Amino acid sequence: MGAAKKNLSPYPNAKIEFKSIYDLPRENEFDIAFCIGVIHHLENPDLAIKNLIRAVKPGGIILIWVYGHESNEWIVKWINPLRIHLTSKLPLPILHLLTYCFSSLFWIFLKLFPQKSSYLKQVSQFKFFHLHSIIFDQLLPKIARYYKKDEAEQLLIKQGLKNVGISHPNENSWTVYGYKS
Repeated sequence: MGAAKKNLSPYPNAKIEFKSIYDLPRENEFDIAFCIGVIHHLENPDLAIKNLIRAVKPGGIILIWVYGHESNEWIVKWINPLRIHLTSKLPLPILHLLTYCFSSLFWIFLKLFPQKSSYLKQVSQFKFFHLHSIIFDQLLPKIARYYKKDEAEQLLIKQGLKNVGISHPNENSWTVYGYKS
């Protein structure tokens, strides 16, 4: 929360609270609710989205960002089983060491071979520590879902949101938005 307070210090009306998305005590209060990089790690994404919807005013917008299945099939096929059966169960210091092995190999791959995907082109410009953080984030969580386009859209459509739209940032994730009636 310290970084959030520092980043939002120029905005005196900003308020920071530490809450579970499953226990949001807000109703019809906000114009927009956005959830970036959380929904795909949750056991019950529908409940989380319902809570976001409840928190916004009628006419308000919900925006979520989730991992995309498209262009990440290699992660789903190779990394997910490794994460599920091994890395999510490791003690953090051991996982950090293991991540350095993966990060080093991936960094070398990015530097030696020209990248075709927009995402890999982007991350090939990152510093090693940033790349290491991304890989650690892939190996750590108990749950990491990769949504196909229609599945990502349905997260908001089935909750009754209107004018649902979707975009495909870096061709490897989904940004989905919709409006509360």
